[in-house]
Amino acid sequence: MGVRVVVAGASGDLGARVSRQVADRGHEVLPASRRSGVDLVSGEGLAEALTGADAVVNCADDPSRGDWVTVYGARRLADAAAAQGVHLVHISIVGIDDHPLGYYRRKLRAEHGIEAAGGPATVLRATQFHSLAAFFAQRLSVGPVVVQLGEMAFQPVDTDWVAEQLADLALGPRPTAYLRATDLAGPDVVTVGEIAALLRARRRASAPHVVRVPPLGGTLRAFAERRNVPTPGEAQTGGRTFAEWVAAGEQ
Repeated sequence: MGVRVVVAGASGDLGARVSRQVADRGHEVLPASRRSGVDLVSGEGLAEALTGADAVVNCADDPSRGDWVTVYGARRLADAAAAQGVHLVHISIVGIDDHPLGYYRRKLRAEHGIEAAGGPATVLRATQFHSLAAFFAQRLSVGPVVVQLGEMAFQPVDTDWVAEQLADLALGPRPTAYLRATDLAGPDVVTVGEIAALLRARRRASAPHVVRVPPLGGTLRAFAERRNVPTPGEAQTGGRTFAEWVAAGEQ
């Protein structure tokens, strides 16, 4: 008999990939999003969506709405899952414990809310996806010039590989309480200059000119100090490298 998995945020990029992973393994997937009548902020349709489910994977997020989805929606989902004994699997971000970026602070509060809900829950932290690392490099580039803030770097991770790990957790043994899974990261650490060089080479453009500048403000200093990069040996690494992702033309 197959496992019944609800995917919150199934219409998003990560949620869609998790849904495919679960379905491809022969299990039942129930998409839960506002498109399917489930609203994490108001709670509309949430209890009904979780009825009879074995697990729910929370990929729902909307940074543009501040706390409403990232924090309050995650807690509402955690409370509803706990009430029905459904295993909640939640995606979070590596390095948020001591990082002043507002979005990261909200993700940390979401983790605390899930733990406080008291139900069986697994939180999986991952580093930035390849696409986000590319976005950062593009924002720090002006033509052929790229700005390198201190030692700023990423250990970007393949979205498909993270989706596989989330599916593994949802289909695997259910914990008895709150659990932090081993963090996930990609195979290599790359600087902003290296990311920009790979992106420009893909377009057959010349190598970028890297200009090093000191970071200003707490958030930029946190990135310059690589607080977003896991300590060697503390994260499980896997998936495609950033160079392989660029070569595949997915950016």
